[in-house]
Amino acid sequence: MPIEIKVPSLGESVTTATVGKWLKQPGDAVKTDEPVVELETDKVSVEVPAPADGRLAAHAVAEGDEVAVGAVLATLEQGAAGASAPAKAAPAAAKADKPAAQPAAAAKPAAAQAEAPAETDYDVLVIGAGPGGYVCAIRAAQLGFKVACVEKRATLGGTCLNVGCIPSKALLQSSENYHAAGHDFAAHGVVIDSVKLDLARMQARKADIVGANVKGVEYLFKKNGITWLKGHGKVEGTGRVTVDGKPVTAKHIIIASGSDSANLPGIEVDEKTIVTSTGALELSEVPKRLVVIGGGVIGLELGSVWQRLGAEVTVIEYLNRLVPGTDNEVASQFQKLLVKQGFKLKLGHKVTKAEKTKKGVVLTVEPAAGGAAETLEADIVLLAVGRTAASKGMGLEEAGIELDKRGRVVTDAHFATNVPGIYAIGDVIAGPMLAHKAEEEGVALAEILAGQAGHVNYDAIPGVIYTWPEVASVGFTEEQLKGKGTAYKIGKFPFMANGRARALGMTDGFVKVLACEKTDRVLGVHIIGPCAGELIAEATMAIEFGASAEDIGRVCHAHPTLSEAVKEAALGADNRSINI
Repeated sequence: MPIEIKVPSLGESVTTATVGKWLKQPGDAVKTDEPVVELETDKVSVEVPAPADGRLAAHAVAEGDEVAVGAVLATLEQGAAGASAPAKAAPAAAKADKPAAQPAAAAKPAAAQAEAPAETDYDVLVIGAGPGGYVCAIRAAQLGFKVACVEKRATLGGTCLNVGCIPSKALLQSSENYHAAGHDFAAHGVVIDSVKLDLARMQARKADIVGANVKGVEYLFKKNGITWLKGHGKVEGTGRVTVDGKPVTAKHIIIASGSDSANLPGIEVDEKTIVTSTGALELSEVPKRLVVIGGGVIGLELGSVWQRLGAEVTVIEYLNRLVPGTDNEVASQFQKLLVKQGFKLKLGHKVTKAEKTKKGVVLTVEPAAGGAAETLEADIVLLAVGRTAASKGMGLEEAGIELDKRGRVVTDAHFATNVPGIYAIGDVIAGPMLAHKAEEEGVALAEILAGQAGHVNYDAIPGVIYTWPEVASVGFTEEQLKGKGTAYKIGKFPFMANGRARALGMTDGFVKVLACEKTDRVLGVHIIGPCAGELIAEATMAIEFGASAEDIGRVCHAHPTLSEAVKEAALGADNRSINI
């Protein structure tokens, strides 16, 4: 008599679930406790096992159906005889006879693999499960492609979710709260006699946040039917990849391998005393003296974390200014505020030597323009001099894929490489190394492969520095507009004149709008101040859709909000600001 496989209890408050993916089909042999079907509830996926040995008789529900606890999912014909019979022997044999499978297994040189296999395992295969890769995979699956994603990490999400964007923002928020409790609460009438730091708990919170985000991506893969191929992906040629040596074929191969921390000659990273951003996120105690090599986004964000927690932070930057590429006026204001917070800045300097000692590290520092050297002692040194494309060890050059002098994959306007059927997106190609830029490219490429008009407007890619205050920008800077010979006008509004900013006690900074002198079209927006990363979204929308400064100024903004500063700055481009 058939055994019914039912929806198990899923928790006290969970009464229904969605049928995700059938792991066994009617006729398949199953063993006791072998997963038969996946059920999805919110962001949790549950595998329902077989209650006994036997053969799956029939599905009672289809993928995507909503089912209640206790509902019948499938029926099972119990018996050892049924379980021992080989499942789907004939189709497997038929597959073995297909000539298309032979080239993938033959491991021929890339040069000999000019044509894609006649039949492939997948329509789309993405190498790398960071923001670019996993988003591309999801969009491709939404468009009807059979998709696989190769990831060598034990978890999905790439650098961003695991050792980048997400954990750093968790520590930034925690350290900001700690600093506020000790320095800012009293002004609000909240008096705390003694603020104690529990760094272990702070790090545990960060780990929990990372874990939740990673599991979220796993859920999305299951929801969209994406196969996660765990292992190291290597491109063998058109249509061919190996994953830990095992051949896999796909019609479209997408390289989304991301980037790695850049190194400096003579400085040996051990992730203990000389660390990259990865090590800086895992420190078990607050260093007394932290030296950051590099005055860019990563160094200043992580330097902010440890400075708020009590470290003496010195930033060494080769150039004579911080955060190259940002608007000069914003960078100047930013620098003053960091110094006010206690940062020590050595601009126009370079590190020529790093010697590890029993107490920490001794750095030899020289003026970039030449001059006498000096030494700096540090407990921890953070090397944050940028990132490099992660293009090594993937067989790209052997497969004939063109790389530029910086190791980035060369692509055309549609993300195609010079090898047919192979594409690249994200940090591994030219452009700003930003998670959201990679995501946009992933979506655009998936849509291009589906015959749609996928497109990325690189003039409308925002950038954010999550320090205090935050810095955000989109579009062109004044310096870029001057270089292009574009006539422009400026609207500026300080947060000091914004009612909500005063109420928050966060009045540092301003909003700056750059608009075309002739057409009033918004060309760039630069913000330094509270919630700059959130406020920049309105400016990005304006640039994306060709809005004028007047368009922003005529939109009703809620009062009192920080967003009113954006409106006032836009009005200021025509000398019409109301509250200043």
